[in-house]
Amino acid sequence: MIRNKINKDQLVATFSIVGADPRTGEVGVAVQSKFLAVGAIVPWAKANVGAVATQSWANTSYGPRGLQLLEQGMSPEEVIAALVLDDEGKDLRQVAVINADGEASAFTGSECYDWAGHKVGRNHSAQGNILVSEDTVKAMSETFERAEGTLAERLIEALAAAQQAGGDSRGKQSAAVYVLQEGAGYGGYNDVKVDLRVDDHPEPIEELQRLYKLHELFGTPAEVFLDLEGDVFEDVKRQLVKLGFLDTADYPSYDGTVKEALKTFALRENFDDRWTEENQIDEKVFAFLQEK
Repeated sequence: MIRNKINKDQLVATFSIVGADPRTGEVGVAVQSKFLAVGAIVPWAKANVGAVATQSWANTSYGPRGLQLLEQGMSPEEVIAALVLDDEGKDLRQVAVINADGEASAFTGSECYDWAGHKVGRNHSAQGNILVSEDTVKAMSETFERAEGTLAERLIEALAAAQQAGGDSRGKQSAAVYVLQEGAGYGGYNDVKVDLRVDDHPEPIEELQRLYKLHELFGTPAEVFLDLEGDVFEDVKRQLVKLGFLDTADYPSYDGTVKEALKTFALRENFDDRWTEENQIDEKVFAFLQEK
Protein backbone atom coordinates (compact mmCIF):
# COMPACT_ATOMS: atom_id res chain seq x y z
CA MET A 1 0.00 0.00 0.00
CA ILE A 2 1.03 3.62 -0.48
CA ARG A 3 1.39 4.20 3.26
CA ASN A 4 4.11 1.57 3.48
CA LYS A 5 6.10 3.26 0.75
CA ILE A 6 6.18 6.67 2.40
CA ASN A 7 8.26 7.45 5.45
CA LYS A 8 6.02 9.00 8.12
CA ASP A 9 8.88 11.34 9.04
CA GLN A 10 8.08 13.12 5.76
CA LEU A 11 4.67 14.27 7.00
CA VAL A 12 4.58 18.06 6.82
CA ALA A 13 1.21 18.74 8.46
CA THR A 14 0.83 22.44 8.09
CA PHE A 15 -1.02 25.42 6.67
CA SER A 16 0.36 27.66 3.98
CA ILE A 17 -0.57 30.32 1.48
CA VAL A 18 0.91 30.99 -1.96
CA GLY A 19 0.40 34.48 -3.31
CA ALA A 20 1.25 36.84 -6.13
CA ASP A 21 0.96 40.55 -6.77
CA PRO A 22 0.75 41.02 -10.55
CA ARG A 23 1.13 44.78 -10.09
CA THR A 24 4.55 44.59 -8.41
CA GLY A 25 5.70 41.23 -9.77
CA GLU A 26 6.06 39.74 -6.28
CA VAL A 27 5.47 36.01 -5.79
CA GLY A 28 5.81 34.02 -2.57
CA VAL A 29 4.76 31.61 0.14
CA ALA A 30 4.12 31.82 3.89
CA VAL A 31 3.84 28.69 6.03
CA GLN A 32 3.49 27.45 9.63
CA SER A 33 3.72 23.91 10.99
CA LYS A 34 4.28 21.59 13.91
CA PHE A 35 7.40 20.48 12.08
CA LEU A 36 11.05 21.44 12.45
CA ALA A 37 12.30 24.00 9.91
CA VAL A 38 9.25 23.91 7.66
CA GLY A 39 10.76 26.74 5.61
CA ALA A 40 13.31 24.29 4.24
CA ILE A 41 10.60 22.05 2.80
CA VAL A 42 7.39 23.79 1.77
CA PRO A 43 8.10 27.12 -0.02
CA TRP A 44 9.47 27.45 -3.56
CA ALA A 45 9.35 30.49 -5.83
CA LYS A 46 10.95 32.12 -8.85
CA ALA A 47 10.64 35.77 -9.84
CA ASN A 48 8.42 36.44 -12.87
CA VAL A 49 7.36 32.78 -12.81
CA GLY A 50 5.41 31.89 -9.67
CA ALA A 51 5.43 29.95 -6.41
CA VAL A 52 4.78 26.42 -5.13
CA ALA A 53 3.91 25.07 -1.67
CA THR A 54 4.38 21.31 -1.20
CA GLN A 55 3.25 19.70 2.05
CA SER A 56 1.52 16.79 3.82
CA TRP A 57 3.84 13.89 2.88
CA ALA A 58 5.83 16.55 1.05
CA ASN A 59 7.34 15.71 -2.30
CA THR A 60 10.04 18.37 -2.51
CA SER A 61 10.61 17.64 -6.20
CA TYR A 62 7.25 19.37 -6.76
CA GLY A 63 8.96 22.71 -6.04
CA PRO A 64 11.62 22.92 -8.76
CA ARG A 65 9.62 20.81 -11.20
CA GLY A 66 6.53 22.93 -10.72
CA LEU A 67 8.43 26.15 -11.32
CA GLN A 68 10.06 24.69 -14.42
CA LEU A 69 6.68 23.69 -15.84
CA LEU A 70 5.25 27.14 -15.08
CA GLU A 71 8.18 28.73 -16.88
CA GLN A 72 7.47 26.52 -19.88
CA GLY A 73 4.01 28.03 -20.13
CA MET A 74 1.78 25.54 -18.33
CA SER A 75 -1.12 26.84 -16.25
CA PRO A 76 -1.07 26.11 -12.48
CA GLU A 77 -3.81 23.52 -12.98
CA GLU A 78 -1.80 21.80 -15.72
CA VAL A 79 1.32 21.90 -13.55
CA ILE A 80 -0.41 20.12 -10.68
CA ALA A 81 -1.86 17.50 -13.00
CA ALA A 82 1.63 16.79 -14.33
CA LEU A 83 3.19 16.66 -10.86
CA VAL A 84 0.77 14.13 -9.40
CA LEU A 85 0.31 12.05 -12.55
CA ASP A 86 2.94 9.39 -11.85
CA ASP A 87 3.36 9.98 -8.11
CA GLU A 88 2.31 6.81 -6.28
CA GLY A 89 2.01 8.84 -3.08
CA LYS A 90 -0.26 11.51 -4.54
CA ASP A 91 -3.21 10.62 -2.30
CA LEU A 92 -1.16 11.82 0.67
CA ARG A 93 0.20 14.95 -1.00
CA GLN A 94 -0.94 18.52 -0.79
CA VAL A 95 0.36 21.13 -3.21
CA ALA A 96 -0.53 24.62 -4.38
CA VAL A 97 0.80 26.47 -7.44
CA ILE A 98 0.44 30.10 -8.48
CA ASN A 99 1.88 31.94 -11.47
CA ALA A 100 3.10 35.52 -11.65
CA ASP A 101 -0.24 36.62 -13.11
CA GLY A 102 -2.03 35.49 -9.93
CA GLU A 103 -3.66 32.38 -11.39
CA ALA A 104 -3.66 29.62 -8.76
CA SER A 105 -4.61 25.99 -8.35
CA ALA A 106 -4.32 23.46 -5.53
CA PHE A 107 -4.55 19.74 -4.86
CA THR A 108 -5.36 17.90 -1.62
CA GLY A 109 -4.94 14.14 -1.78
CA SER A 110 -7.86 11.97 -0.71
CA GLU A 111 -5.86 10.38 2.11
CA CYS A 112 -4.52 13.60 3.69
CA TYR A 113 -5.36 13.66 7.40
CA ASP A 114 -8.39 15.66 8.54
CA TRP A 115 -9.00 18.44 8.48
CA ALA A 116 -7.39 18.88 5.08
CA GLY A 117 -8.35 21.08 2.18
CA HIS A 118 -7.69 24.25 0.23
CA LYS A 119 -9.34 27.45 -0.96
CA VAL A 120 -8.27 29.22 -4.15
CA GLY A 121 -8.98 32.95 -4.30
CA ARG A 122 -7.89 36.13 -6.03
CA ASN A 123 -4.10 36.03 -6.47
CA HIS A 124 -3.66 33.26 -3.90
CA SER A 125 -4.35 29.75 -2.69
CA ALA A 126 -4.64 28.80 1.00
CA GLN A 127 -4.28 25.18 2.12
CA GLY A 128 -3.63 22.97 5.13
CA ASN A 129 -3.84 19.51 6.62
CA ILE A 130 -4.30 18.10 10.13
CA LEU A 131 -6.00 21.38 11.01
CA VAL A 132 -8.44 22.07 13.81
CA SER A 133 -11.08 22.90 11.20
CA GLU A 134 -11.77 24.42 7.80
CA ASP A 135 -11.86 27.83 9.51
CA THR A 136 -8.06 28.00 9.36
CA VAL A 137 -8.00 27.98 5.57
CA LYS A 138 -11.00 30.31 5.30
CA ALA A 139 -9.34 32.84 7.61
CA MET A 140 -6.12 32.72 5.59
CA SER A 141 -7.93 33.35 2.32
CA GLU A 142 -10.27 36.06 3.56
CA THR A 143 -7.52 37.92 5.40
CA PHE A 144 -5.20 37.89 2.40
CA GLU A 145 -7.88 39.34 0.15
CA ARG A 146 -8.63 42.28 2.43
CA ALA A 147 -5.07 42.92 3.69
CA GLU A 148 -2.95 45.81 2.44
CA GLY A 149 0.78 46.35 2.08
CA THR A 150 3.54 44.36 0.45
CA LEU A 151 2.99 40.75 -0.52
CA ALA A 152 5.09 39.58 2.45
CA GLU A 153 3.01 41.66 4.86
CA ARG A 154 -0.23 40.26 3.46
CA LEU A 155 1.04 36.67 3.58
CA ILE A 156 2.19 37.00 7.19
CA GLU A 157 -1.07 38.68 8.20
CA ALA A 158 -2.99 35.80 6.60
CA LEU A 159 -0.82 33.28 8.45
CA ALA A 160 -1.51 34.96 11.79
CA ALA A 161 -5.25 34.97 11.12
CA ALA A 162 -5.12 31.28 10.29
CA GLN A 163 -3.47 30.51 13.62
CA GLN A 164 -6.08 32.53 15.49
CA ALA A 165 -8.78 30.55 13.71
CA GLY A 166 -7.39 27.25 14.99
CA GLY A 167 -4.26 26.38 13.06
CA ASP A 168 -2.50 23.02 13.10
CA SER A 169 -4.29 20.66 15.49
CA ARG A 170 -0.95 19.31 16.75
CA GLY A 171 0.43 22.69 17.76
CA LYS A 172 3.13 25.12 16.61
CA GLN A 173 6.84 24.87 15.92
CA SER A 174 8.15 26.63 12.82
CA ALA A 175 7.18 29.24 10.24
CA ALA A 176 8.59 30.98 7.19
CA VAL A 177 7.93 33.61 4.54
CA TYR A 178 9.65 33.57 1.14
CA VAL A 179 9.00 36.33 -1.42
CA LEU A 180 10.77 37.03 -4.70
CA GLN A 181 10.70 40.04 -7.00
CA GLU A 182 13.03 40.77 -9.88
CA GLY A 183 16.11 42.67 -8.69
CA ALA A 184 14.75 43.10 -5.14
CA GLY A 185 17.48 41.10 -3.38
CA TYR A 186 20.31 42.58 -1.32
CA GLY A 187 22.28 45.02 -3.45
CA GLY A 188 20.06 44.20 -6.43
CA TYR A 189 22.14 41.12 -7.22
CA ASN A 190 19.31 38.59 -6.97
CA ASP A 191 15.52 38.37 -6.69
CA VAL A 192 15.10 37.29 -3.05
CA LYS A 193 13.13 40.11 -1.45
CA VAL A 194 12.22 38.35 1.80
CA ASP A 195 13.56 35.04 3.10
CA LEU A 196 12.84 34.65 6.82
CA ARG A 197 12.59 31.40 8.77
CA VAL A 198 11.74 30.47 12.33
CA ASP A 199 12.93 26.87 12.59
CA ASP A 200 11.94 26.03 16.19
CA HIS A 201 9.99 28.35 18.48
CA PRO A 202 6.99 28.11 20.85
CA GLU A 203 5.33 31.03 19.01
CA PRO A 204 6.71 30.80 15.48
CA ILE A 205 4.33 33.25 13.80
CA GLU A 206 4.88 35.93 16.43
CA GLU A 207 8.62 35.43 16.03
CA LEU A 208 8.26 35.64 12.25
CA GLN A 209 6.40 38.94 12.65
CA ARG A 210 9.23 40.24 14.86
CA LEU A 211 11.86 39.21 12.32
CA TYR A 212 9.93 40.85 9.51
CA LYS A 213 9.90 44.15 11.39
CA LEU A 214 13.67 43.90 11.72
CA HIS A 215 13.93 43.04 8.03
CA GLU A 216 12.01 46.21 7.20
CA LEU A 217 14.25 48.22 9.50
CA PHE A 218 17.58 46.92 8.25
CA GLY A 219 16.78 45.71 4.77
CA THR A 220 14.83 48.58 3.21
CA PRO A 221 16.04 52.04 2.13
CA ALA A 222 15.34 55.26 4.01
CA GLU A 223 12.23 57.26 3.16
CA VAL A 224 11.83 60.01 5.77
CA PHE A 225 14.68 62.11 7.17
CA LEU A 226 14.76 64.48 10.13
CA ASP A 227 16.95 67.59 10.18
CA LEU A 228 19.70 67.38 12.78
CA GLU A 229 18.81 70.52 14.66
CA GLY A 230 16.89 71.56 17.76
CA ASP A 231 15.56 68.77 19.98
CA VAL A 232 16.47 66.07 17.46
CA PHE A 233 20.13 67.12 17.48
CA GLU A 234 20.21 67.34 21.28
CA ASP A 235 18.61 63.89 21.64
CA VAL A 236 21.10 62.38 19.21
CA LYS A 237 24.06 63.80 21.11
CA ARG A 238 22.74 62.62 24.48
CA GLN A 239 22.18 59.10 23.21
CA LEU A 240 25.60 58.94 21.55
CA VAL A 241 27.17 59.94 24.87
CA LYS A 242 25.19 57.25 26.73
CA LEU A 243 26.32 54.63 24.22
CA GLY A 244 29.96 55.73 24.37
CA PHE A 245 30.24 57.18 20.86
CA LEU A 246 30.75 60.75 22.16
CA ASP A 247 32.61 62.02 25.21
CA THR A 248 30.29 65.00 25.72
CA ALA A 249 27.04 66.46 24.40
CA ASP A 250 28.46 70.01 24.37
CA TYR A 251 29.30 70.09 20.65
CA PRO A 252 27.50 73.10 19.11
CA SER A 253 27.21 71.80 15.56
CA TYR A 254 26.63 68.50 13.75
CA ASP A 255 29.61 68.62 11.39
CA GLY A 256 32.85 66.95 12.44
CA THR A 257 32.97 64.92 15.65
CA VAL A 258 29.22 64.40 16.10
CA LYS A 259 28.73 63.38 12.48
CA GLU A 260 31.55 60.84 12.67
CA ALA A 261 30.13 59.45 15.93
CA LEU A 262 26.66 59.06 14.43
CA LYS A 263 28.07 57.48 11.28
CA THR A 264 30.04 54.98 13.36
CA PHE A 265 26.89 54.07 15.26
CA ALA A 266 24.77 53.77 12.11
CA LEU A 267 27.22 51.57 10.23
CA ARG A 268 27.96 49.41 13.27
CA GLU A 269 24.23 48.72 13.56
CA ASN A 270 24.06 47.85 9.81
CA PHE A 271 22.09 50.92 8.77
CA ASP A 272 24.12 51.28 5.59
CA ASP A 273 21.02 51.87 3.45
CA ARG A 274 19.66 54.46 5.86
CA TRP A 275 22.80 56.58 6.22
CA THR A 276 23.10 60.01 4.55
CA GLU A 277 26.00 62.43 4.39
CA GLU A 278 23.53 65.31 4.65
CA ASN A 279 22.81 66.96 8.00
CA GLN A 280 19.89 64.63 8.57
CA ILE A 281 19.00 61.33 10.24
CA ASP A 282 16.59 58.70 9.02
CA GLU A 283 13.54 58.71 11.29
CA LYS A 284 13.76 54.96 11.91
CA VAL A 285 17.43 55.21 12.83
CA PHE A 286 16.52 58.04 15.19
CA ALA A 287 13.83 55.92 16.84
CA PHE A 288 16.24 52.98 17.11
CA LEU A 289 18.89 55.22 18.66
CA GLN A 290 16.42 56.52 21.25
CA GLU A 291 15.35 52.99 22.18
CA LYS A 292 18.95 51.93 22.71
